[in-house]
Amino acid sequence: MRALTWQGMEKVSVEEVPDPRIVQPTDAVIRVTSAAICGSDIHLYDLFGPFLNKGDVLGHETMGVVEEVGAGVTRVKVGDRVVIPFVIACGDCFMCRRGLHTQCETTQQHEHGTGAALYGYTELYGEVPGGQAERMRVPLADFNATVIGTDLPDLRYLFLSDILPTAWQGVQYAEVPEGGTLGVLGLGPVGQFAARIGKHLGYRVVATDPVPERRALAEKWGVEAFDIDGDVVARLKDATDGRGPDGIVDAVGMESHGQGAVGLAQKAVGLLPDALAQKAMTTVGVDKLVALHTAFDAVRRGGTVSLSGVYVGTADPTPLMTLFDKQVSIRMGQCNVQRWRDELLPLVEDPADPLGTMDLTTHEVGLDAAPDMYRIFRDKEDGCIKVVLHP
Repeated sequence: MRALTWQGMEKVSVEEVPDPRIVQPTDAVIRVTSAAICGSDIHLYDLFGPFLNKGDVLGHETMGVVEEVGAGVTRVKVGDRVVIPFVIACGDCFMCRRGLHTQCETTQQHEHGTGAALYGYTELYGEVPGGQAERMRVPLADFNATVIGTDLPDLRYLFLSDILPTAWQGVQYAEVPEGGTLGVLGLGPVGQFAARIGKHLGYRVVATDPVPERRALAEKWGVEAFDIDGDVVARLKDATDGRGPDGIVDAVGMESHGQGAVGLAQKAVGLLPDALAQKAMTTVGVDKLVALHTAFDAVRRGGTVSLSGVYVGTADPTPLMTLFDKQVSIRMGQCNVQRWRDELLPLVEDPADPLGTMDLTTHEVGLDAAPDMYRIFRDKEDGCIKVVLHP
């Protein structure tokens, strides 16, 4: 089959790879109908080469039709239309029973001391082939494959795989009181959904992003969106009676604008031999922290900062005095997708499309266009906000 594969730093290509097959009796194989490019995929494109191997199949936002099931699969059937959460979990262990599917004890990566296995996401998370491909193997299919209807288009459902529940969890973790103000830093796909979810839940939403097209899209949904020029913290506080938002979702993460020296250091580490680069990234790695520190400074005293954007640094400076003095709470982590899908599915299927699943994708292309779209998405060219591939 054809699949998008990692070939080196800033280099991906569509190649012929072996077809997926049933390995365990609890597996299924799906024919992929839609797969999205995620901001987390750009981390692989730019930074995580030391933990990837040439030929790894990328992608973790996937849906399709079941073509084959193992002998142990009882709920999912051949012909079912399914969305696949990016997290591979068992649904029955200590962690899964507590809704912490990204910490699943069945698929945890003990060798690396990391959490549950993820599709298409480096040896740190199981090196499981991803879904930017014509077909994909789904482990533990009965729990992980979300069976959906056949009447609505793929774009209604696809984002249940990752970015919609990620945004939902981010807003839940922000702990905004009824009628309060939610701040959102970054209006990429997760930030767009976080802002819309905030409005849906009755909050006032103030957001920042440097890209005019992203601000304009958020404003369509009633969000007050600011550029990041000038003093962002002051603007967020001025908009909230000098206090700051009740809760802030950082939907930017480690690759925020600014701190060019840190970006150069990240690139330099990626060029080291893999063994040295892995050691550096897991012991002295640093992130660009502009968005994170903005959130800490802008959130009101006693408020909560919720991290949906990814951070991986092990030596990041943290302003503990400020956090302690302001009594700031911090919540974070990979999204426990399966925890939220029952709450989100009715909203996705609502004829009114209240979260705008059909109003996010800017580029729908075939698999062959994926290498170009990785660059365009990363560089925010051509008004690109969200890319969906149709293998």
